[in-house]
Amino acid sequence: MIEFQDVMSRVKEILLKENKKEKIRDRDIADSLDLDPQYFAVIKRRKKIPYEHLAYFCKKHYISLNWILLEQKPQHLKTIS
Repeated sequence: MIEFQDVMSRVKEILLKENKKEKIRDRDIADSLDLDPQYFAVIKRRKKIPYEHLAYFCKKHYISLNWILLEQKPQHLKTIS
C-alpha cells in the first residue's frame, strides 16, 4: 500500500536538495505540488495522495514517479550535474 507520509517525505527530500533549506514546511510542499495549502491540509488529514499533482511535479523535476510512489530506482530520469 502506498502511504501518504512516505510519498510526501520523498517530495520533501527533493525540495530540500533543490532549495537548500534546512526545513521544508507543508506549505512548501503544497506550493511545489501546485495545491492550495488548505486543501493540502485536508488531504494530509485524509491521507489522500494527489496523483495528478505528483505526476506534474515529477515531470517538472525530472523525477521518476515510481520512485516518488514506490521508492523504486532510479530516482532521477536524467543525470543531474
